[in-house]
Amino acid sequence: FTQIATLEAMNGPQDEPMKMVEEFKKRRDVIVNGLNSINGIKCPMPGGAFYVFPSIEGTGISSKQFANDLLEKHGVACLAGESFGKYGKGCIRFSFANSMENLNEALERIKKFVAEN
Repeated sequence: FTQIATLEAMNGPQDEPMKMVEEFKKRRDVIVNGLNSINGIKCPMPGGAFYVFPSIEGTGISSKQFANDLLEKHGVACLAGESFGKYGKGCIRFSFANSMENLNEALERIKKFVAEN
């Protein structure tokens, strides 16, 4: 069954999947540009998936503390980079698989959080 479904998905109309791809590109651009506008955060453009992995080293806050405090004080969830190994130190991971409205609200909260620290 899954093989038939895979073939149908690959060979069928691509209009809807392409709309989704374009929407995720918009969300990606909003979060990358928004994070890069915040002092101390540097966010490279991701090459795939729906996650960004910005460096927060410029904020002077450890990624574990950043993730914990951002959730506790402002209700925005992210993962500390160390969750992905030693090379994630100084980084955090956000998903942009959310509505544009929620992404913009999260960016405002992140900006406020960084300004307070």
